[in-house]
Parts: sequence; structure tokens; C-alpha cells
Amino acid sequence: MNTEYKAWRVEEQDGDYVGSEKTLNIGDLPEGEVLIRVSHSSLNYKDALSASGNKGVTRNFPHTPGIDAAGEVVESSSAEIAEGSQVIVTGYDLGMNTSGGFGEYIRVPAGWCVPMPSGWDARTAMIYGTAGLTAGLCVQKLLTMGAQPEQGAVAVSGASGAVGSVAVELLARLGFEVVAISGKADHEKSLKALGAKEVVGRDALTQEKKPLLKPVFANAVDTVGGTPLAELLKQVKPGGSVSCCGLVAGPQLETTVLPFILRGVNLLGVDSVEIPLQDKKTIWQKFSSDWACSKTEASARDIGRAELDAALKAFLKGESAGKIVLDHSK
Repeated sequence: MNTEYKAWRVEEQDGDYVGSEKTLNIGDLPEGEVLIRVSHSSLNYKDALSASGNKGVTRNFPHTPGIDAAGEVVESSSAEIAEGSQVIVTGYDLGMNTSGGFGEYIRVPAGWCVPMPSGWDARTAMIYGTAGLTAGLCVQKLLTMGAQPEQGAVAVSGASGAVGSVAVELLARLGFEVVAISGKADHEKSLKALGAKEVVGRDALTQEKKPLLKPVFANAVDTVGGTPLAELLKQVKPGGSVSCCGLVAGPQLETTVLPFILRGVNLLGVDSVEIPLQDKKTIWQKFSSDWACSKTEASARDIGRAELDAALKAFLKGESAGKIVLDHSK
């Protein structure tokens, strides 16, 4: 197939990385069993890193970012993925070194594709995207470790972000008392609307010299890493767990063993990229039924390709909030 299509493409120009809409050819897409006409994608911090030329995310340019995609299968050589079906693709190498969802077409291995859950469409799937999937995996890990509402408050750091905001609504929906930790003071109202009982500033997680602090949280979801995660670990009650999934505050973790050996705190790593496809299917099915986050769905913002540059730069500045969906028809 040699059909032309539109994509938001990042190119290196005199040491800078510049993104703009380009006309590309489907024949130039990488090999794979499934060709998908992408109708919607989702914006993530990793997309912003790719668009800025971060070689830890994307090695070669020009490149089409977009680690999330949803749409219709137009060609398939796999018996498991039918032409005409709707699918979700998140993670693996999509949008990193494989042309991603910021283009109207992607070609990927069949093993990357999740069938669209019943009752969902591509836009709904991309309201959640990798951020929602990650939030769901964080909450699932806490539940697997025995987290229950009656144990006490659950903290969510980076609560205004794409992952944190879904985690806040989901935990509240499941009956937990949620303390949202955010550096965006003007988001208190929106976080309480999602179900947070209390909203505190990021100064609640500023660095303290003491190796342990008063235990105030039964469990926690950390989306930022760095010093805030180290400080959060000091405040978790005995036997509690912290799901860790982000590094916007830095990849280094300077802590002591004391939260682990004196309070039995569990630090749970969460990966949404290379996990088995069945694990992704499980979370998507939950979000399409019992875990549906109606407030997140209602507040999602749609943009077109022309608005991608500004939206991605806002991510890098820490100025992005809530869920942003790329609609290729806009």
C-alpha cells in the first residue's frame, strides 16, 4: 500500500528538534503484521521527551512520536487480529523508535494489539491511554498487596498529572480516602471534584534529614520519583505499600533501609510498557466496566496535530494537567 497520510514528525534542524505536520507514505512504515488507521492518540511525558530529541527515548530522527494509538485495522496477516476490528496499542516500542500514534497510520506486530473492549471507542480508550493504564496498574498492585479503605488515607503524588489524576478518581471510586499531593495550587478544586478528600502542596514531600517521619499514609501511588518518593516512604504506615511509576522529579532515589526494615514498607515498581499483553487487557477491561472514571472521561480535552507542539512543551515545563487526546480528524 502506497497511500499518503499525515503525521506530526520531529526532525533535527541545526541541533534543535522541531515538530511539524508532514505528508508521509504508508509504504515507508516499519514491518509488522497489522496496519492500523489511527483515529486517536494520547499525550504522555515520554512523547514530550521524544519530541525534544531525548536519545534515551528515541535514537533516530526524523521520527513520529506517540506511544499510544487506537483505531481500525485495515490490513492484518494475523489470524488473531481481524481486518475491520478496533484495537488499542500502547507501550512496547511504539512512538519510541517505531513510528507512533501521532501519525494517521501505524504498522505493528500483532502481539502489541489489544481488542477494543465492548462499549468503548478509540477516543475513550485514548482518554486513558498509557497514563490511565499506568494508574490502573499502580492501584492493582496496591490491591494485590492487600490495600483496603479502612486502613487509612492513600496518598497520590503528582496528582494533577495524567497518571495521578486517574489514580485519584479510581481510588476514590473504590472507597479510599485520597490525599492528593500537587504542586499546582490552582487545581485543588478539580482534584476534589475527582474525589480527593484533601489536597496538599508538594512541600509536604520536601527533603527532611530525619530517616523516618510520622506515619500518616496507609498506602500511596507515586508518579514523580526522586526526593518526593524518598520522603513519601518515610510517611507510610507499617506494612503499607507505595506503587512507583514515574521520574519527573528525577531518577535518583536517596533513602535508607529504615522504612523497609522498621515498618515493613513495600516499594512496588510499576511498568506499563513491556508487560504481557494479558496484563494490559485485564486493566482495559476493568476501566471499561467497574473501574470507569466518568469524571476523567468528561474532562478530557481534544486537540489536533497543529496543537501538539505547544501541548508537549507544556509537559516538559510541568504545566500540563488532566488528559489530552489527539484527534486526527481535527
